[in-house]
Amino acid sequence: MTEPIRIPAWNRAAMAQVRELLGREGLGLDSHLDYTAGIYEGEELVATGSFYRNTLRCLAVDGSRQGEGLMAAMVTHLVNELFARGERELFVYTKRKAAQNFASLGFYEIARLDEVVFLENRRDGFSSYLASLDRPSLRPGAKIGAIVMNANPFTLGHRYLAERAAAECEALHLFMVSEDVSDFPRAVRERLIRAGVADLKNVYPHPTGPYLVSSATFPSYFIREDEELTLAHAKLDAKVFSAIASALSITDRYVGEEPLSPATALYNRAMGELLPREGLRLHVLSRRSDDGINPISASRVRALLRQGRVPEVRPLVPDSTYEFLTGDEGRELIKGLQAQTGPGEHP
Repeated sequence: MTEPIRIPAWNRAAMAQVRELLGREGLGLDSHLDYTAGIYEGEELVATGSFYRNTLRCLAVDGSRQGEGLMAAMVTHLVNELFARGERELFVYTKRKAAQNFASLGFYEIARLDEVVFLENRRDGFSSYLASLDRPSLRPGAKIGAIVMNANPFTLGHRYLAERAAAECEALHLFMVSEDVSDFPRAVRERLIRAGVADLKNVYPHPTGPYLVSSATFPSYFIREDEELTLAHAKLDAKVFSAIASALSITDRYVGEEPLSPATALYNRAMGELLPREGLRLHVLSRRSDDGINPISASRVRALLRQGRVPEVRPLVPDSTYEFLTGDEGRELIKGLQAQTGPGEHP
């Protein structure tokens, strides 16, 4: 058996072999990958694997070569490459029939949905995350809600969702997206969220870590994919959320209508299909509008900031966000937005 070697994305012939092998095994090639490798027998590609950020994906072994240790060799190669890049928390989603192979390679199951299993390389990673989350003391049978927001940046639309959900629940868990690929950095987004809901005493903010709306569970939120793949990612993320909900006794999930972001709209659709089967109620709230026509959104705010129309942002954001935007740190961030060639897509 030859050692795995890197397959550069520009090598069209080799990538065509990758697509063919994946297709024979009932898989597709993701359109966004950081690294792809292959194992060859002569000129024939007999195994392949890739990763995007810290997530292994697009792994396949030719059906006639099963049981020869090719998958173990490929996973070991990819893990070593990720370690060399400084990644230590690794994830993989794979078909149910292959999950045992990954268990033997040091991966541990987080969730499974239909034929897909989601795993990580830390035995206590998910359980430690769950243990870190605040749990208020409530009566048995209390209505406990949850919302998830990226808040890029925090607007009066986000505030409206939090306020409405908090008013209907005895406690509301607010999960702040930790993936740091938005126009507003994670630390800033978390600061603005916390400031924006500080007066809502039954709201408990938490970072999502790598377990919700991340490049591991839901990469289509951050990078444009076709509808079928986006929906598959959304369903996996919703399944992981249901495991978190079980640990926190969450009964209700609140989301806003999403006319502007296709990925978020598909996420809402996936939750509408999955969460009721998990015993969770899903509430889709109408978006708040400032003029009776256009919903308040983070994308509107960013567009105005890029155009230098900062005063026009005032009716769209709470005082705490506007104070940040007009301060020294906010002005520097706006300069960075104005220097970009195009707007961010995620809310």
